[in-house]
Amino acid sequence: MTNTALLNNVDHADLRVIARHSAAFGDNINQALVFPSEYVEVQREYPIFFRKDANGEYQSLALLGLDEDENLFLDEAGWNARYVPATHARGPFLIGLQRGETAEQGGEPMIRVDLDHPRVSDTEEGEPVFLPQGGNAPYLERVIRALRIIHQGADFSKRMFAAFEECDLLELITVEIKLSDTELVKIPDRYTISQQRLGQLSGDKLESLAQSGFLYAAFLTVASLGNVSRLIEMKNRKRAGQSSL
Repeated sequence: MTNTALLNNVDHADLRVIARHSAAFGDNINQALVFPSEYVEVQREYPIFFRKDANGEYQSLALLGLDEDENLFLDEAGWNARYVPATHARGPFLIGLQRGETAEQGGEPMIRVDLDHPRVSDTEEGEPVFLPQGGNAPYLERVIRALRIIHQGADFSKRMFAAFEECDLLELITVEIKLSDTELVKIPDRYTISQQRLGQLSGDKLESLAQSGFLYAAFLTVASLGNVSRLIEMKNRKRAGQSSL
């Protein structure tokens, strides 16, 4: 259970959050949940694949490493990429509903904070959440942008995957990444966009995907796969550095 509270500038006037990234805060992961609302930024850095969760719902994942608990973008200096996925940039904050149990029942999205989160600081360390006058500090503005990406992307994601299924664009694969002549990393049970079927789309389906923005998301997913070679280079550089110690 988390100890969450509705964020406000009275009760949390002095709240500080440690914004840096490290393994101590759970950033040493080899994949991160991402949303279509951030695909433009994500595809510049990471390969995007899909998987089904325990409920059979499709999710988008950015591949960050090739071994368990390995984030190749993480080192002593922090998360070395131009973009950090929103699920990690949000820190200890999440979206809750002020009224009602669901959005359909009139629930209003509000920011909540997990006060037991390891990023919540009980010292002077960390970024202030509010300004002395009570306004939002720059850190909170960044968190709000990340939460907006998650909130907007979750609904878009459901509709996008339904459209991809209707157009038969999703292809079940085993991701095979060749590190050397003798070593092959395999990641089973992933989905990607079938480039062949994407190229054969025409008529109403193509028009519908284009108008909804789902076609753009499909092309961004395909474009992101070029980053697999970058992961291979980073992995081999990491190994070379370790072997020289």
